[in-house]
Amino acid sequence: MPEQGNMLQVAVVFLLAAVITVPLAKRLQLGAVLGYLLAGVIIGPSLLGLIGNPQSVAHVSELGVVLLLFIIGLELSPKRLWVMRKSVFGVGLAQVLLTGLVIGCVALLGFGQPLNSAVVLGLGLALSSTAFGLQSLAERKELNAPHGRLAFAILLFQDIAAIPLIALVPLLAGGSQGEGGDALNHGLRVLGSIAVVVVGGRYLLRPVFRIVARTGLPEVSTATALLVVIGTAWLMDLAGVSMALGAFLAGLLLADSEYRHELESQIEPFKGLLLGLFFISVGMGANIGLLFQAPAQVLGLTLLLVLIKLPLLIFIGRLGGGLDRRSALRLGLVLAAGGEFAFVVFKIGRDQGLFDAGLYDLLVLTITLSMAVTPLLLLLGRHLLKARPLPAREIPAEYSEIESDAPRVVIAGMGRMGQIIARILRAQKVNFVALDTAVESVEFSRSFGHVPVFYGDPLRPEILQAAKVEQAEYFVIATDDPDINIRTAELVSRLYPHIKIIARARNRQHVHRLVDVGAVAVRETYYSSLEMSRRTLMGLGLSQSQADARIRRFKLHDEQLLQAQHKVYDDAAKVMQSAQEARAELARLFDADREQEEAEKAH
Repeated sequence: MPEQGNMLQVAVVFLLAAVITVPLAKRLQLGAVLGYLLAGVIIGPSLLGLIGNPQSVAHVSELGVVLLLFIIGLELSPKRLWVMRKSVFGVGLAQVLLTGLVIGCVALLGFGQPLNSAVVLGLGLALSSTAFGLQSLAERKELNAPHGRLAFAILLFQDIAAIPLIALVPLLAGGSQGEGGDALNHGLRVLGSIAVVVVGGRYLLRPVFRIVARTGLPEVSTATALLVVIGTAWLMDLAGVSMALGAFLAGLLLADSEYRHELESQIEPFKGLLLGLFFISVGMGANIGLLFQAPAQVLGLTLLLVLIKLPLLIFIGRLGGGLDRRSALRLGLVLAAGGEFAFVVFKIGRDQGLFDAGLYDLLVLTITLSMAVTPLLLLLGRHLLKARPLPAREIPAEYSEIESDAPRVVIAGMGRMGQIIARILRAQKVNFVALDTAVESVEFSRSFGHVPVFYGDPLRPEILQAAKVEQAEYFVIATDDPDINIRTAELVSRLYPHIKIIARARNRQHVHRLVDVGAVAVRETYYSSLEMSRRTLMGLGLSQSQADARIRRFKLHDEQLLQAQHKVYDDAAKVMQSAQEARAELARLFDADREQEEAEKAH
């Protein structure tokens, strides 16, 4: 074990590197992951050498991936995993086999590798980084997007496939002779450890969490959560199974537990810190000196890896995942890099004699650089995809052909407020016409039956005329854009001065501007806040009549204050208008004096 001073020095170096590089990378829109990788490269033996032995923190850093997989398992459930079975075991299997086959053939035919080495190279490089991919998707809030869900399914299968691949490497290295009993024992250990996790997660952990929760001590709850994750990972590691997969299995078994949210909140801070430590350790392990010795070879292999995996992932996303072109490209950019399990696979391959030390260093550096390039590719892809304008959606003819029979009310905007107003008017059999500029809102409203909702911009006079606004008694403006509300109120007040306008207001300043154009302003959160306050007062012990009296008193005071503020607002507006008129008059007099002076000089 390192001495206490060395441990403190390592902690200070890691934290200082992360604090400096990660915010800088985020500011440059490169993502936190690339910042952690750069921090590892800087403090590693290749540059500053502040941490001489990267392997000293490798096992601790792997806990970041373990905790990540545990939280992923918590967010799933066996039912949801069964729903995802086609994506996980169908698309995921196709991705690993197809990518492994292509890369293996390139290694076999293009680089002259033996068949067994080519198989390990192909399948190892077919894996992508679970921690890197999910972190990148989470930073961009794309985990629930179509390509994010498919990426998660593929990564989940890759984590499962890493177990037989790790067991396959010694067999391909020729270590199968006389080891049949060992293989059988290993298989029994794997099955036994999985059985222990399943039985313990199903029958033992819930009573334990129940007992811990009764203590009311948050530190004991945190310790229990960490014990479950790290203990499961340790058990799986003893059995020769991936620690990350064991943690995922434990999280999956607790996904339906009533303590799921408590576990997630306890683990989350440790997950983020240790995941950053994992990426730093990856950067530390990169042999940057090799990049300067053979830059063309290293960069060429990195580019070749991305160029092979990217089109294959796009093809699989389009064919197997049913993604459109843009989503398939995003999927390919996220998963085109190598993965952390490839480090484990290639390390075993080196120890078993499949690769020499030079090839192993080259592979590790290639995978690390592919991870470092991915944020740049994601940034470039986002700009390219954003630059393409989306095709305008075709508006059905029946949505834009406004048919109204002397409406008494016209509603502009069919969002949350507009829909409630329309439902009440329809229940009272009041004739109305509703207008909205979003096709989705029109479709949603019409899906509930024959509702007179039409596509139209209330800022266009011809739309107002087609909606027969001149025959209406009230014009209700319920859109959520304050500027559009004011402009609509101005237009309707000018074209139809007889109609009464009720408009949705965002805040008090918005109320003043709507009142100036002749509309009755209703603040969008005012009455719901009053009702919540009334119920709170009743819950605190006031009777209903007392609570109603307090609310009425507040409403009266607020209305008086609003009137006083509006008077000040009007006076200020008049003063500003007078000042503008005075400035204009001074400017006119100045121009006249200047013209007279020029005329006198001319004479």
